[in-house]
Amino acid sequence: MKRYIFYHFLFCSAALIGVVSCNSQNKPVNNKNNSTTSNKVKTTSSNYTEGKDYVEFTRARVLDKVGFSQPVEAFSLLIPKTWKLDGDIMWTPPGTPCAGNNLRVKATSPDGKFIFEMLPNIAWNFDPQLGPPNQSQGNSEFCSYGAPMNAETYFKNVFARKELGNPEVISVNANPGGVQSIEENNAKSRQELMGYGASQVNYYTSAITANVKWTNGTEGIVLCGINILEGTIPNIYNGSSSKIFTTSASERSVFVFPAGERDKATNMLSVIMGSIRTNTAWKKTVDEFWLGVREQSNIAHIGRIKMNDDLTRQMGDNAIKKGQQNISNMDANMRSWEASQQSGDRIHTNFVKAIREVENYRDETGKIELSSGYDHAWSRSDGSSFIMSNNSSFDPSSVFVDQSWKEMQKVE
Repeated sequence: MKRYIFYHFLFCSAALIGVVSCNSQNKPVNNKNNSTTSNKVKTTSSNYTEGKDYVEFTRARVLDKVGFSQPVEAFSLLIPKTWKLDGDIMWTPPGTPCAGNNLRVKATSPDGKFIFEMLPNIAWNFDPQLGPPNQSQGNSEFCSYGAPMNAETYFKNVFARKELGNPEVISVNANPGGVQSIEENNAKSRQELMGYGASQVNYYTSAITANVKWTNGTEGIVLCGINILEGTIPNIYNGSSSKIFTTSASERSVFVFPAGERDKATNMLSVIMGSIRTNTAWKKTVDEFWLGVREQSNIAHIGRIKMNDDLTRQMGDNAIKKGQQNISNMDANMRSWEASQQSGDRIHTNFVKAIREVENYRDETGKIELSSGYDHAWSRSDGSSFIMSNNSSFDPSSVFVDQSWKEMQKVE
């Protein structure tokens, strides 16, 4: 039993490596130019309607308010400037089931008709040699017991039915970009697990994009990826081996919109997903902390020694101190970590490419990927404010009488 509990913790933790977490204040996200811009819209843009002729996006920076002695920016993303953003970063402490951190984020339009939501990653274990009563020990909100299944089966039988209100499934398509991104992250996990004693580690990856419809007439786009980890575990007592399976569901994203607004929703979803940026200093600190926890857990397992809580806290303090030193060096105005997309962020872009390709645009701050569904893009060259439009006569520098808006150029 001790053997199973250890590998249940270890495999679930490894399966959730790379989770991006978030937190935010429960209020609309506006930059300090919003009120001025809004007043100008009323007086100079009567011929143009926001949401129809153009969409203004602003970068919302979300905080980790749990893991550090003071709030730290964890990541950011572009959302329409009038939307409300709610989010939580969840820390499950070492020594408890499914130790690690996770996220839940939700962005909603003022009328509540458009909703973007990223749901927490989850994982479940399966050991053919143990019965369900034994395997259910150590279950939690995000880790449980169950047989492996691919992305389409999980979406239809679990995700849609239990978490999305059992909508009508219009279509389900494979998402090759999502599969590629998940597979790229598996090499690091495989190396770590084999270092802990797994004699062989295999992965089986799948991802889908689905279109759904609810009975109230609203529609939705759903993204989801599945990663099945098959680990062969040697028995040090009798020389035999057994297999343990851990299945993780990630990129569980949903975009809800009114019937007939699919093109608009697809364009906005593409901008949101492609704009996610992770604070590298924050992520490095968090990753180092959990790596230390897993390594110490492995030592405790081998020596049959209970993990020392004081040592765990000291590991956290050291990692956090190092991270805060890095974080304090960030430019408060233009965050360098937002200027370019890190490899870990590309998974979000690759997932959304299944429904809408992205194009590269450039302004004074550098290059950014935006939805190919828009013909024109403008920025204020502050890394935070963008306007997208398909109306060839719309020019925000004239409409808003604000010369800070410059049209961005498409580049390779």
